[in-house]
Amino acid sequence: MKTHTLLMPLDMHLHLRDGVMLETVAPLSAYSFSGAVVMPNLVPPVTTKEDVQAYKERIFTALGTPLSDEDDLFETTNADYFEPMMTLFYQHYERDFLEEVRDDIFAVKLYPAGITTNSEGGVSSFDLDAMRPTLEAMSALEIPLLIHGETDGFVMDREAEFMNVYEMLASNFPDLKIVMEHITTKAAVDMLEQYPNLYATITLHHLLITLDDVAGGLMRPHLFCKPIAKRPEDREALLEVALEAHPKVMFGSDSAPHPQHKKEACGCAAGVFTAPIALQALCELFDQYGKLENLQAFVSDNAQSIYGICPEFKEVTLSDTPFTVPAKYGDVVPMFAGETLGWSIEDVL
Repeated sequence: MKTHTLLMPLDMHLHLRDGVMLETVAPLSAYSFSGAVVMPNLVPPVTTKEDVQAYKERIFTALGTPLSDEDDLFETTNADYFEPMMTLFYQHYERDFLEEVRDDIFAVKLYPAGITTNSEGGVSSFDLDAMRPTLEAMSALEIPLLIHGETDGFVMDREAEFMNVYEMLASNFPDLKIVMEHITTKAAVDMLEQYPNLYATITLHHLLITLDDVAGGLMRPHLFCKPIAKRPEDREALLEVALEAHPKVMFGSDSAPHPQHKKEACGCAAGVFTAPIALQALCELFDQYGKLENLQAFVSDNAQSIYGICPEFKEVTLSDTPFTVPAKYGDVVPMFAGETLGWSIEDVL
C-alpha cells in the first residue's frame, strides 16, 4: 500500500451555500481541509460586515462549533478545525467601510452581472474611473480581489475575452493582488506570466474534463459548470501548471452543490460538487503523472505563499486503497458518483 500525507490542505475557492445545504456540505470540506475561501454569492449576497459575521457564525454552527468566542475554536482538535476565509461580494465600497471590515474578511469577490449562480448584482460595466476608488482602497489595505473572469459573449470564448479586463486591472493597480478564479483556458495560463500581481485557482474538474465529457454524448448535468469546460489544449495547459505546482497557481475546488432536482432538470444549475472527493481524486491524478511530490504545493504551500497565511495544522494521510464514491451526499450528487477512485483518505490528524 502506498500512502501520501498532505499538511494543511486548503481549498481556495469553495461554495458552502446556506441553510440545509450548508449543514450538509460544510462538514465534508471541514473533514479534509484546514480551511477554505468561502464565496459570498448567497441570496442576498454578502455585502456588509454584519453579513460576513452572521454567515461565519452559521458556518461554525453547521460544523458544531458555534462562534460565540474566537478562543473557543482552539478547544477543538486539529482534525476538527476548519477556518472559513470570508469574502465580500464586490460593489463600490468606500475606504472607511473597507477599513472597518478588513479584519473580518479575507478578500473581495467580483462577479460580472448575471454570469453565474446568484451573480445578478455583480458588475455590469468595467468602468475604470468608477472602480478606481474601491480598488485603490483595496490595494492600500492589502485586500485581494478575486474575479470570476467571463464576459457575456459566446460561451466558449467568455474567459478568453475577459483577458483584456485582467490586463486593465493588473496594469492600473499593480499593488492589488488579483486572482483569476477557476481558470479554464490556455489564454489564462499564459496571462500568469505577464503581470506579477496576477494569480489563479484551478479546479479538480477542469483538470480532468473537456466540453466533450459534458455534452459530447448524452448531457451529463453533474459535470455542467461555469466557466464551462473547454478544449483538450486548454485542459493540457492547466494540467501542466498544476502538476508542476507553478508558484502562481493553487487549488480551488469551486465545489458548487445544488440539489439533485436542480441539476437533473431543464435549465440545469451550473456547478460540480467535488468537496468530499477532491483530495482522493487529486492524489490519483498526480500519482498517474508521477508528480505526487508536487501535490503539497498545489493544495497548500502555494496558497500560503501567495496570501501570506499560516493555516491551523492538519495532517491528511491518503493511500492507494480504492474508494467508491457515494451516490449522494444528502441531496447532492458528487462528481464520480458510484465510481471507484484509486485513492482514499486513511486518517486525519
